[in-house]
Amino acid sequence: MKHCGTQPLETGRLLLRRLSIDDCEMMYNNWASDPEVTRYLRWAPHRSWAETAELLNEWEKHYTDPAYYQWGIEEKRSGILMGTISLFAAAEMRTAWHLNLERLGPPWEAGYVLGRKWWNKGYATEALCAVRDYWFGTVGAPWLAACHANENVASSAVLQKAGFVYDHDTTNHKFDGTPVPCRAYHLTKEEL
Repeated sequence: MKHCGTQPLETGRLLLRRLSIDDCEMMYNNWASDPEVTRYLRWAPHRSWAETAELLNEWEKHYTDPAYYQWGIEEKRSGILMGTISLFAAAEMRTAWHLNLERLGPPWEAGYVLGRKWWNKGYATEALCAVRDYWFGTVGAPWLAACHANENVASSAVLQKAGFVYDHDTTNHKFDGTPVPCRAYHLTKEEL
């Protein structure tokens, strides 16, 4: 596995790209401030553009790290930023897998969010498939994990369409410590 960082990725309809402080207005307006969008996420909706700007500023600092993967999801035709997708080391997900982690290595988790206006149009699956292919093809990783809140059936459909396989039930925690019952999925390079 050779980490390559957040490189631009392109699909039929999407451009996955690095984010900058210039994306603050679209991020805040299109999804980060929407309680319906953030309902199943680990973080609460942003209360101000300043909160969004602070997060984007922090993310920008990490793009020099080859093990940092955080993309904005932009619709190519309109240039509108509609969400984010990321890959991150998930140390808290080290147990209960029905996989040989000694052979495959520690879990990296995929996470994504889209603004409500872009739900049910296949954008999340399209973005996840692009990141999945980059992870296995370019980075050379052996496997990828993902999980969703039990109640988030839309995310379950996205994961399954991208080839992920249900592995086990687990409990994740929001950043404020609130426990969330979740379903964990895996995808190995061999399962593609």
